[in-house]
Amino acid sequence: MSARHHRRVRHGGAFLGIHGMDPFRWLKHYDQGVPATLAPYPQRTLLDCLADTVRARPDHPFLLFKGASLSYRNVARLSDNLAASLVAHGLGKGDRVAIVMPNCPQAIVAQLGAWKAGAIAAPMNPLYTERELACTLQTCGATMAIVLTPFYGRIKHVQPRTSVTRVVAANIKEHLPPLVRLLFTLFKERKGGHRIALDPADLWFADLVGSAAATPAPPVAIGKDDPALLLFTGGTTGTPKAATGTHHALLVSGMQINAWTRSVLPDWEGSRMMAMPLFHVYGNVALLASSLIGHNPLVLVPNPRDIDDVLATIRKARPAVLPGVPTLYNALLEHPAVKAGKVDLRSLTLCVSGAAPLLADTKRRFEALSGGRIIEGYSLTESMLAMIANPVEGVNKPGSVGIPFPDVEVRIVDAEDGGAELPPGRIGELTLRAPQVMAGYWQSPGETAEVLRDGWLYTGDLAYMDEDGYTFIVDRKKDLIKPSGFQVWPREVEEVIAAHAAVTEVAVAGVRDAHQGEAVKAWVVLKPGAAATVQEIRAFCRERLAAYKVPKHVEFRDGLPKSMIGKVLRRALREEDARADAARR
Repeated sequence: MSARHHRRVRHGGAFLGIHGMDPFRWLKHYDQGVPATLAPYPQRTLLDCLADTVRARPDHPFLLFKGASLSYRNVARLSDNLAASLVAHGLGKGDRVAIVMPNCPQAIVAQLGAWKAGAIAAPMNPLYTERELACTLQTCGATMAIVLTPFYGRIKHVQPRTSVTRVVAANIKEHLPPLVRLLFTLFKERKGGHRIALDPADLWFADLVGSAAATPAPPVAIGKDDPALLLFTGGTTGTPKAATGTHHALLVSGMQINAWTRSVLPDWEGSRMMAMPLFHVYGNVALLASSLIGHNPLVLVPNPRDIDDVLATIRKARPAVLPGVPTLYNALLEHPAVKAGKVDLRSLTLCVSGAAPLLADTKRRFEALSGGRIIEGYSLTESMLAMIANPVEGVNKPGSVGIPFPDVEVRIVDAEDGGAELPPGRIGELTLRAPQVMAGYWQSPGETAEVLRDGWLYTGDLAYMDEDGYTFIVDRKKDLIKPSGFQVWPREVEEVIAAHAAVTEVAVAGVRDAHQGEAVKAWVVLKPGAAATVQEIRAFCRERLAAYKVPKHVEFRDGLPKSMIGKVLRRALREEDARADAARR
């Protein structure tokens, strides 16, 4: 245990730091049983945790999907087989494997199999356009892609522009219960784009994992400091890049989350609902890692926007924990069946809201409906889920994202004054230090150096901390927009709209939205004599951007506010929109 950790435990946070405040004052607000530190962390990986569970309770359920259940033994066997097959087909240690799938058993098996082969998993949003998909594949240099069949054609179209040499295709029906599989084959497979013609150079996922006898995983040495995961983000600069998480980082985050939530979700008991996707740090680390640590089943939801399916899954699986974003909780509250009192949500003892601001009214209404508690939290891709969150049982302060997890340190600094730490109540840049912070942006040392300084991660978010150590997010240092928790950078959307023949100027920013938390809005100036409609601009964007990046609002203007040097003032547009929104309410 480090001297810093010894000091925290021995003095219980009683020593004073800068400004006369206890730098670990949040420790006294921890729930009973949550330790100040979990150090020293074991020199192991999540794959070791999977093997532990197989030895202890091999038939314990791991993945629950559409009424089917896969045990830890089954998942271990399938991922062993996949790893051996991938190595036999040329995958080497350190190679990147793109995983282009929604939440389904094959996605989990693919990631575990890639790890067992010594590779680095790179989950990607299956809803990316071809342009976005090509960019992310180029960024990570993936040599193999594992995809669900509806996305196979998109990968093949961009493959010549990438390093991908082989594509592995999986059909969603492979792990459906028998009757559901039959109905899917008869009525949905062809019209949903699930039935494809496979290129002779490519492989079927089912063939790679389907050997009758378990094939041992290849004897690849996997160290705790080896890269395990690449998660794509705009970072704090807006340029798409891949944050690198090590095997040790994922283990640390999983242990911290389990310690924070163990009072409501003990090891081996209850299940977590996995509506957040694997390509998001929330899904991959908060859910997959913590479930492997705590031996808790994961209830997989492929499409969290399909609220009918979300509710049907809650009815069948009765999950104890539902992590999500405010959009999900709003949608559940507004569903006709929920409003009519026909849905029982009382299995949900804990809900965690992150990635976007949670309205106080949403929290109040959902807690009244479920009888459970919603706690708000904060993290980001670069921190590999070094979390700040409200206590599960203790004080939740309105508007606050909570207090740091064990072994996570937070400082609010004056980024304009050499990074000097600020006293309580003063707004500055939020910085984090934790053992699981990303190793860096993949092959981007310059970009890494901008955000990782002297062991601290500079988040780019503006916040303040109160006297109790609770953090309040105020604004973003940059202009990142987070509709429903996704990341949208204004410049990318602006560049697309600017390519429209009728457009002469455009500005994009995030505005308040009761459903999404924040929505993308575009202010557009047309060329003299040109014409365009809101519908045309949005359709133009839909052809070139993922759906969550398409502006929800488009406003035509004669001009845009600019600084003296001609820079468009996005903040002025946001403030103008906020005033108009307040006047409407």
